[in-house]
Amino acid sequence: MTKNINDNYTTFAAKYDRLFDSDMYQDWLSYVTQYTTPTNVLDLGGGAGRLGVLLAEHQYQVTVLDLSPDMLSLAQTHASHANVDLTLLQADMREFSDWSTAYPLIVSFADALNYLPNIADLEAALIQVFDHLTDGGMFLFDVITPYQINVGYDNYYYNNDDDPENILMWTSFAGDEMNSVDHDLKFFVYDETIDGFKIMREIHHEQTYSLATYEQLLAKVGFQNIEVSADFGRDDIQEDTTRWFFKAVKP
Repeated sequence: MTKNINDNYTTFAAKYDRLFDSDMYQDWLSYVTQYTTPTNVLDLGGGAGRLGVLLAEHQYQVTVLDLSPDMLSLAQTHASHANVDLTLLQADMREFSDWSTAYPLIVSFADALNYLPNIADLEAALIQVFDHLTDGGMFLFDVITPYQINVGYDNYYYNNDDDPENILMWTSFAGDEMNSVDHDLKFFVYDETIDGFKIMREIHHEQTYSLATYEQLLAKVGFQNIEVSADFGRDDIQEDTTRWFFKAVKP
């Protein structure tokens, strides 16, 4: 299985896991269950397994694929606490052709595809999804929109010091490429050996594209019946939509 030693999350996987609002995972769960019934599912870029655990609790048989062994370790911990089973697969979503299992359902949420650095990598990941779907299989995913990157993250700053165990400074800057953003994440972690705080810092790069680009790539790879919505499938997309939700089918 292809692995990459340059894992963005190695230094603070557990803290990064806490950044997403837990309510969003319930919304992602609802988005999946409104279109599908319990089946075998691959969660692409599934990270710490938050959604995977919820799906498993709803009788889905879940494989979580992620590049980071630290994230997958957290996924195992979350699964054990919830008393559910997850299959954990450490691999690069751009190339996992040596994993021969095909799925009737593949999902990818929480900006996973936005972390791919360029459009060639995105296409490679979509090809892998297509190749690992059974005929008639469905791909459900979301991405942040250019509006979110260029407006929502414009001069974005978040500072959380309410919890002394998780002091965070998050600042976002426009990336060098069109429709990209760099997130500067700093966690301040208390170290009793020095009776002070150490800074754990990483820069996370996100990239998105126009809606037409996503639709064209999906069609190029071979997907059909492509549908796009907003608000976890509850609404039509608008100019100020911050996250697009896609449903695409392998014929």
